[in-house]
Amino acid sequence: MATLISDTASWKDLKAHVGEIDKTHLRDLMTDTDRCKSMMLEFDGIFFDYSRQRATVNTVSKLFKLAEEAHLKQKINSMFNGEHINSTENRSVLHVALRASKDATINSDGKNVVPDVWQVLDKIKEFSDKVRNGSWVGATGKALTNVVAIGIGGSFLGPLFVHTALQTDSEASKLAGGRQLRFLANVDPVDVARNISGLDPETTLVVVVSKTFTTAETMLNARTLREWISSALGPQAVSKHMVAVSTNLKLVEKFGIDPNNAFAFWDWVGGRYSVCSAVGVLPLSLQYGFSVIEKFLAGARSIDQHFHSAPFESNIPVLLGLLSVWNVSFLGYPARAILPYTQALEKLAPHIQQVSMESNGKGVSIDGVRLPFEAGEIDFGEPGTNGQHSFYQLIHQGRVIPCDFIGIVKSQQPVYLKDEVVNNHDELMSNFFAQPDALAYGKTPEQLQSENVAPHLVPHKTFTGNRPSLSLLLPSLDAYRIGQLLAIYEHRIAVEGFVWGINSFDQWGVELGKSLASQVRKQLHASRKKGESVEGFNFSTTKLLTRYLEASADVPSEPTTLLPKI
Repeated sequence: MATLISDTASWKDLKAHVGEIDKTHLRDLMTDTDRCKSMMLEFDGIFFDYSRQRATVNTVSKLFKLAEEAHLKQKINSMFNGEHINSTENRSVLHVALRASKDATINSDGKNVVPDVWQVLDKIKEFSDKVRNGSWVGATGKALTNVVAIGIGGSFLGPLFVHTALQTDSEASKLAGGRQLRFLANVDPVDVARNISGLDPETTLVVVVSKTFTTAETMLNARTLREWISSALGPQAVSKHMVAVSTNLKLVEKFGIDPNNAFAFWDWVGGRYSVCSAVGVLPLSLQYGFSVIEKFLAGARSIDQHFHSAPFESNIPVLLGLLSVWNVSFLGYPARAILPYTQALEKLAPHIQQVSMESNGKGVSIDGVRLPFEAGEIDFGEPGTNGQHSFYQLIHQGRVIPCDFIGIVKSQQPVYLKDEVVNNHDELMSNFFAQPDALAYGKTPEQLQSENVAPHLVPHKTFTGNRPSLSLLLPSLDAYRIGQLLAIYEHRIAVEGFVWGINSFDQWGVELGKSLASQVRKQLHASRKKGESVEGFNFSTTKLLTRYLEASADVPSEPTTLLPKI
């Protein structure tokens, strides 16, 4: 029987070590300058400080022993070597190949995949240049200045995160002048209405992202926008206004898209790891130009190389991953708050939420053995300082939630006002520096009494402290740094999975709800078209469905096409 990581000596040693840590407080740990120095490192201008973790130098060395027993180095090498580490789907896991340099060699099934990657990247550059310079135009001869990318899950959250972060970058925003990029994900018609509101089909290009070209929500949205285009411009306009990111060329052509305008990606790219494939690179290049997105890919590549080659003691993703395992599996903190102190990263937490929770939300080991411990983290977050006025109350005085603080040295959009004490960015960053200390140190009843706080308020104003966090300080937030941040989190999540001994690259948990939805879909069709009563469901679902059908009885059984109007 396969050995679980929880059966190893190093896991048991860490379990026993928790008792030692419980006797410490971050107030005291932070007074040890040598300890703090050993928990700070720098790579390529990124400064990483994990001294506010509930850990000693001894803890870190025990985590490295755990990594050794988990064969972490071998697992990282196996990923980069293209071995089929996604064993349940018998696939390589090679998102690192998507941003490899042209001269790199990364094999999958004995074939170097890098030339294929660059063939698609070159095709994206050529196509996006044509659309941007007006040599590729719509059916009526007008330039295509608006792009709607249709995709869901990994086909939308990652590209949306990068787009949102680039919108206020000075170089990227200049190159995006006069252009719009929107993302249509939800099958809810409200999302369709919002995305086409104010757009003209004559100047709109639609990018349909679906590997198989069968994803239910994406294809219904694609058919809806095909109808929007053809009802305004005629069915022959579709091939000029719609392109695809897919591997199923037969269905692409059947849909009405020229297969020459389909951009490939591969089975060794998981959806949530696909931002650096055509899934993200195509819509982002149409908006900002390929040169900007090439810098984004270079940033991700720099972290790939660091992750693959740096010793664990100075390896940012490895340290982040091991600390997450420590917090979740040993200290019993299941959640993590991602707190970027820049509005430009407002979509980072939703993207990482998917990458992390879809990757590591597993209950069995890679060998199919039920785990006797909890794996995976509950990820959430908001940009600072917004989050401070939302959920920081709970983080300071309620549950313990380890926090990732992400700060930027130079604002994308600096503001200086005469006679202000500090500039706007310094005001923001004051909070970035203060909050980790507030969490670590807290405030004691003795301190409050010395400030003459009314006795009945002392318990309410006491902060226990000893709440862990870590800080990442980036010099700026441009395309290169956004790529680095993405890769740091991707690899951190892989490290957690490698140590827990799970498969971070499949997602069987999303299947059951989908198959049940198809039964409901058949019932709705039968009830709407033939007036059949609801049958074959439990009492609760039958009641809900019947109520829904009765309350929406005005929906026509044979509808004529109706598109949203805002």
